[in-house]
Amino acid sequence: MLSKQQDFGKKSESIATTHLKKHGYKILEQNYRTKLGEIDIIAKDKDTLVFVEVKARRSDRFGNPKYAVTSKKQRKISMVALLYMKSTKQSNVKARFDVVAISLAKDKPNIEIVKNAFELAYK
Repeated sequence: MLSKQQDFGKKSESIATTHLKKHGYKILEQNYRTKLGEIDIIAKDKDTLVFVEVKARRSDRFGNPKYAVTSKKQRKISMVALLYMKSTKQSNVKARFDVVAISLAKDKPNIEIVKNAFELAYK
């Protein structure tokens, strides 16, 4: 059984996936896990491989969720993305990192896709 937080995370990722599909993204993987970490969603946007981090908040008390991807998290996502690209023999394709920020503070969710949210970070 999922905890309340895990259930919220799953629902948020489902909202993000639906929103990305509406904007032309093709979903390749969800919850891609390695010993180095996890990437919420891996997708294609035209000819670009996109690694997506989903951040959601129930309230605005801690600010906009799009600012919640720390430099530590960026490094972890970057390492997993490089591993994914190597293991799928896609080292030479265009890639970027997006964040889907979901604010559920009001009746209707506010969903924002932040393209190129951060650069490859491995230091």
